[in-house]
Amino acid sequence: MHFLQGLLMGLAYVAPIGVQNLYVINTALTQPRSRALLTALVVIFFDVTLALACFFGTGLLMRQHLWLQLGILLFGSLLVIAIGINLIRDGLHPQSLAASMPTTTGVVATACVVTWFNPQAIIDGSLMLGAFRASLPPQQGTVFLLGVMTASCLWFTSLSLLISCLRRRISMTILGRINILCGCVIMLYGAKLFLDFARMARP
Repeated sequence: MHFLQGLLMGLAYVAPIGVQNLYVINTALTQPRSRALLTALVVIFFDVTLALACFFGTGLLMRQHLWLQLGILLFGSLLVIAIGINLIRDGLHPQSLAASMPTTTGVVATACVVTWFNPQAIIDGSLMLGAFRASLPPQQGTVFLLGVMTASCLWFTSLSLLISCLRRRISMTILGRINILCGCVIMLYGAKLFLDFARMARP
């Protein structure tokens, strides 16, 4: 029962379209399936660690230390905007999409940014997962967390495999346009994070 509760909660947490999902989708569209699955696994790792941190109260720590929120907002917003710019640049030259292959280090760094440098996700996750933690005994909390982690694994691997299967039906021109669209959305998200930083930093 608690595993199913965690599974459903985890799916509700990761399913809405966000930077993580856009990154996984974009990689599955433009990279070989092996690279797309590697990216999904790295995103799963960071998503699971974020869920664990939220469950055990990282959001509370951020709310107590304004400097920590500001640092993550500023650094994260600039990195997210840079990711969006790169996607748009690649989309303007769709013929290069198939040839470009990010390094493993690049995949890890980007997955970390789109997952961990999102203060709102940390705070929202802490509120949701923290509420469940407060209502569950320790043993049941472990089962609940297993459900949340399973949801992350199922969602990102399924999303990656599904998009990879559809990739062959999409022309490079359309892939380029999708890249540009994803880049614009990610840049807008990065701009929102920067505005949040500016608003919070204002005396």
